[in-house]
Amino acid sequence: MEFRGALHLERTAVGLRPWRLPAWTAAQAPGDALRRVAMMPSGVRLAFRTAATVLELALHAPPESPYPGAIELMLDGVRAGRAPLPAAGGPTVLRFDPGASDGGREVELWLPQWTSVELVALRADAPVHPPRPTGRLRWLHHGSSISQAPEADSAADVWPWIAAGRAGVDLLNLSLAGNAHLDPFTARTIRDQPADLISLKIGINVITAASFRLRTFVPAVHGFLDTVREGHPDTPLLVVSPLFCPPFERTPGPAGYEPTADGRRFTALGDPADTAAGALTLEVVRAELAAITAARAATDPHLHHLDGLALLGREDADGLGDLLHPNPAGHRRIGERFAALAFGPGGPFAATVATS
Repeated sequence: MEFRGALHLERTAVGLRPWRLPAWTAAQAPGDALRRVAMMPSGVRLAFRTAATVLELALHAPPESPYPGAIELMLDGVRAGRAPLPAAGGPTVLRFDPGASDGGREVELWLPQWTSVELVALRADAPVHPPRPTGRLRWLHHGSSISQAPEADSAADVWPWIAAGRAGVDLLNLSLAGNAHLDPFTARTIRDQPADLISLKIGINVITAASFRLRTFVPAVHGFLDTVREGHPDTPLLVVSPLFCPPFERTPGPAGYEPTADGRRFTALGDPADTAAGALTLEVVRAELAAITAARAATDPHLHHLDGLALLGREDADGLGDLLHPNPAGHRRIGERFAALAFGPGGPFAATVATS
């Protein structure tokens, strides 16, 4: 078997918990927020080859997760079943019936994108073998909760995976909800990972947490890109600016919340007048990212920029469920547009994919 999409396997008292960051990164961030999202296995798959007609996955889920999610069964890359996790959490055994096959099939069990799980055992009624290499290019994407996506229907319906499926590439999703802050440990992780294509979606967490002002944001972006380039000097590298988000377009963060009839929506708590002193808004961040990538591209021909408004703009506000996070329809729209703009003809990833 193989854990695809995980960078660390933690052995717990009951089983194995996959992480999407190396274990050492947790010690370099304050509090537990990074640890929690790194343990959420968005895009992590248990991959193997088998002729089994019955599969059982024993696992332990945390109690009362707001997004318990489900385990998705993929057979030879095609969705073939789904088993929801219990809302109350705790130990459970999920059963899948792949059906008979001649000579076995490539199987992937996709873990939920928003709930950490401890895997206890995999049982099958036929031998389980290591999976065959996919032969696909590896696309590494880093972003925020918008790319990790509790609101998507499943891990396979998160917008980067929609784009990856259309482009025929393998994705390593290093999106960290609430924790895309240009952290040096994240840059070093990306630097040290094999990747044929890299995209960095920068900006929304910087504003919602008010973690930078203009003076510190610009050199932090340069430093992040410098570190990534240490390990990937010629890899196509795409900087993606923020999507449309009404509260923060012209008002700085930090973020607050307003209750609504069906949940909550985001609101900006900053003062628009503070932008003159360096507070960041989405309009400021988009302009700065465009300027930074344009200046660096003069000596880095493999560096590219994509305006996030081309993925989800003002006219697409119906794709936002809480004024910040895309709803399922929004994820489909973003994924399809990213596939066309990044992987399609003339896109920054098109030449690499075409020659693979």
